[in-house]
Amino acid sequence: METALAAGLQALLVGFTHLELGQVVMILIGSLLLYLGIGKGFEPLLLLPIGFGAILVNIPLAGLMEEEGVLRFFYDAGVLTEIFPLLIFIGIGAMTDFQPLLENPKIILLGAAGQFGIFLTLLLALALGFDKLEAVAIGIIGACDGPTSIYVTSKYAPHLLGAVSVAAYSYMALVPLIQPPIMRLLTTEREKKIVMGTVKQPVSKTTKILFPVVVTVAASLVAPLGTPLIGMLMLGNLLKESGVVERLKQASENEITNIVTLLLGLSIGATMEAEKFLRVETLMVLALGLIAICLDTVVGVLFGKLMCLLTRGKINPLIGAAGISAFPMAARVAQVEGQKYNKKSYLLMHAMSANAAGQIGSIIAAAIMLSVLDGLGI
Repeated sequence: METALAAGLQALLVGFTHLELGQVVMILIGSLLLYLGIGKGFEPLLLLPIGFGAILVNIPLAGLMEEEGVLRFFYDAGVLTEIFPLLIFIGIGAMTDFQPLLENPKIILLGAAGQFGIFLTLLLALALGFDKLEAVAIGIIGACDGPTSIYVTSKYAPHLLGAVSVAAYSYMALVPLIQPPIMRLLTTEREKKIVMGTVKQPVSKTTKILFPVVVTVAASLVAPLGTPLIGMLMLGNLLKESGVVERLKQASENEITNIVTLLLGLSIGATMEAEKFLRVETLMVLALGLIAICLDTVVGVLFGKLMCLLTRGKINPLIGAAGISAFPMAARVAQVEGQKYNKKSYLLMHAMSANAAGQIGSIIAAAIMLSVLDGLGI
């Protein structure tokens, strides 16, 4: 009887006896992500399922990422096939309004400038010893766009998916903390106070419908491997602007996006197994991701200063920081910073233009890198 009781107790404690230090650390990291999402409100829609997925996958003997495990099924079916990030892009497109960009097309240049950090960080990653595919995955963190980072990383460096995804979404949530010091440092008092006038250039419904079609064709011809990314984003936007498929638009920005976001977050968390995540290269990925976003902000603001000079003071350089894909947080940061120095300055719509351009720019930047890799036979 005592032997059977002891055996029963041992069976109940088998999980504890197999619990390793690395798994404890990862469970704590998962708990930290939960705290950031729930307690601090940092990207809760992603950090909550990612954090919980990280906890689940580090429970000893649970086998959730084994061949028959449920998290393995989600990962194989949605991440490795690239279905989840592409479905997310449809929802993003359905929620994005490109009208401010169409009203002031020259602002699209800021969206291009805001991607330079990607390529600069790629070169830095190569210099630090990462191979070409890993460097591309690390550089794309600078897009400040979670789905783009996941799409590229799952395709070329799946072993870095956990680190890249956590970096991309964490830094996207921290944009209000990362960008302002850089914006203040690089702009003068006079530049910060510039008031940008209202752009009164009407945009017809026909133009808004044609825009996603034209952008898809043009961008896909430049970088064909980026067609799935830009195509899904613009499909979502076409659903919105057409005005004839309200049910599909609503489903894209609500039910589909919500379900896929949940499953995608769990799948990303499932890649954060202790033996794969607790490495020096993970810390390097996190550091390089931060550098990428800082460089994006630097180049965006500097390009904004150039546009300010060329337009004789009509462009406030602060909106250059919004040329990344963190929509709409980066635009709000530009608005808040501008208001600090001039209460009459309303930069939000101009910054939203740069932010929308950044969304397109980040996808095109990723598409160019994918096409270059394909051209190199990688």
